[in-house]
Formats: sequence, C-alpha cells, structure tokens
Amino acid sequence: MKKKKKHILVVCQYFYPEQFRINDICLRLVERGHKVTVLTGIPNYPSGSYYDGYHFFSGNEEYNGVKIIRLPLLPRGKNKFSMVLNYLSFVVSGYFWTKLTRLKSDAVFIYQLSPVTQALPGIWYGNKNKIPKILYVMDLWPESMEVVGGIRNRQVIQYINKIVDYIYHNSENILTSSRSFMQKIQQRGIKQDKLVFWPQYAEDYYSPVSTRKDNEIVVGNGLNITFAGNIGEAQGLGILPKAAIELKNLGVPVIFNIIGEGRYKSTLIQEIERLEVEEYFNFIGQRKPEEIPYYFANSDASLIILAQNELFDMTIPAKLQSTMACGIPIIASLNGEAAQIIKESQAGLVSEAGDVRGLIDNILEFSKLNSENKESFTLNALNYSEIHFNRECLLDELEILIARELDS
Repeated sequence: MKKKKKHILVVCQYFYPEQFRINDICLRLVERGHKVTVLTGIPNYPSGSYYDGYHFFSGNEEYNGVKIIRLPLLPRGKNKFSMVLNYLSFVVSGYFWTKLTRLKSDAVFIYQLSPVTQALPGIWYGNKNKIPKILYVMDLWPESMEVVGGIRNRQVIQYINKIVDYIYHNSENILTSSRSFMQKIQQRGIKQDKLVFWPQYAEDYYSPVSTRKDNEIVVGNGLNITFAGNIGEAQGLGILPKAAIELKNLGVPVIFNIIGEGRYKSTLIQEIERLEVEEYFNFIGQRKPEEIPYYFANSDASLIILAQNELFDMTIPAKLQSTMACGIPIIASLNGEAAQIIKESQAGLVSEAGDVRGLIDNILEFSKLNSENKESFTLNALNYSEIHFNRECLLDELEILIARELDS
C-alpha cells in the first residue's frame, strides 16, 4: 500500500545556510515526496551576526524544494545579554506568526536544539490546528542552561522548568538523540510509550576518502589528531595543552589539528602560548561540513572530547556519527553513552573525560599500532554506523511515527 504523503511543518531556530543536521532531514523528506515547510530564524550562527544578504526582515525563501519561513530575529551577538534577546525574539515572532498564519500542515516536527524555548511556536501552532506535534530533543534544559550558560538563579531555573514541562506534555511523541535523555524526561512524568530513541545519522558527504588532498593538515610531521566542531567550554579542549606538555617532554611528535570556531578558542590559544606548546597545535578555522572528510583523510585519528559533567555524560555528540561514517579511528576523552558506543563498536580508544594521563596513554598506544590495527578501527566504525545510524532506516521510522499519529 502506497504511503500517503504529508505536509510537515518543521520548527527549528536554525536552518540552512546554518549548518545543522535538520537541513538534511528536510531534504530527505522532500525526496520521499512530502511537502516540507520550515519555520526558522535569520541565519547568524555561530558568528553572532547576520549572514551576508540577510537582515531582520529577511523574507521567505526556498531551499531545494523546502519552503522556508523566516521569523524576525535579533542576532545572537557576542555576549549573554544579546543571546537572551536572540532567544526571546524568536519566541515573540513565533507567537505572532502562530496567531496570524493561515498555513495548514498535517504534522509538526520540532528539532529542539538550544534554547528549548524555540519549541514553543511549534507547540502553539500544533495546538491551534489540532495536529500531532513530534519533538526531537537534542539538548536537555534547564540542565544545559545551568552547565553551559552558567545560570544559577533559582527563579529563572524554575520558570524554565515550567516551560519544559509544558513543551513535553504538549508533544504527542518525544524523540531523543540519546537513551540517557529518555530517563531524564521520564522523571518529569512523561510516559515511556511516548518516548522514542532516534539517534542522529551522518549526511552522505561523511564517508571514507581514499584520495588525499592538499590542505592545512601536513602529512609526515607527526601523528595528526584532528578535532572538528564547536570550540566551547563544553568540549573540554582545555586538557589538550596539558597533554601537549607531557608529549613534548617525551619527544612524541603530535599535531592537534583544530577545525572550527567558538567562544573558548581565544582562551585555549592563550593557554597554549602560556605553556609554550604552539608547535603541537594547528588551528584551521571554520570549514564546510562536506570538507571535513578530506581533512580526516590527512589525519591519523579523530579526536572526540567532552568536558566532565553529568549532562555531557548523557549526550551523544553529533560528531560521533559523522566521524564513524568517515571510518577514521577515534581517540576519545569522554564518559557516558558516547564512550560506551566507541567501546562497543571497537572504533577507537577511550579515556575518561578530563583525564589528561588517560588521553596521553591512549595517544602513545595509538602511535605504536600497526596499519592492520588501525584498519580494524576503520572497519568497525563503518560497520557499526551502517547498522545503528542508518539514515534510510531512521527516516522510515520517522515516517511511520508521523503516519501512526495521524491515524490515531
């Protein structure tokens, strides 16, 4: 029996040309014959300024068959005050949009990154039109606000808790990017049958690259270990300069290639300079996601790292799926669910979050491995990725879930 195609409203504060996995999800749903409309903001992440060609009242547009509705949005800027205004402006614009819009869709899919408040317009729209609302939780709040944002005000946290409860209880289904999130959400009185583990997958361009390209990663000057992603405090990159000192003392040539930008970058560079280990670091800057596999091709291993924290222990960072799909051996410094996946898949070496000695030992161990051992990491990563993070299977699950909600 032929599947009936749906009109899906996707709500996410971030969308193309900003680089998030929701871009690919929308494109694949369109490929499968669905009509997809995205309610989003004005692109300004991660720089904090509007992208070229965009402004506060940027109009609607289309991206490869996806209709984009852009809400007026203040840029996130470079400080916490402007970031709060950025968050609030999306909610306020979304509130008025839900009141005024005549758009009709069959279901709402909310891709909930930080902040959690970005889900509100999707909930309001779904309630108004009496259609199913499917929430995909990528980040736990208020935990993320406390840990990453450093917010400790009890009244603020209590208010955010009420918003989170409202969003969760008004969603027909809640998908989570990690199993640990499900346990936390259940503690809010959400029934287990409402929750679905739906891991992230990697886009097509994340795949093994056999032919190397000349780029900023120079082959042959030492062990190339490459980190690609946001450079924030949550990533725990502060242990790298400490590891570099020990490696320098041991005379082990290692280059930590850092691809990306973020608020912690300047602090990290200052620490590297203070400890005089500049030769162990290569800052490459922001690169397009589709370029990352070519940087991995010039690398011996990838680095996946998170700071030591209960919230991060529950998180499966998106770069894990991307890295495994590229088939590059992993050197990881983290705890929890992500660490368990790397161990279970035998895709690399894992030390505990914040453990400098453990990271150094794994780097030393990796440097002594022969090509056959490294190749086994590659094959294990690719096999695990194909079985557990298969895009087509996951999209099938999403389609079935939406259809089931519409039929209920």
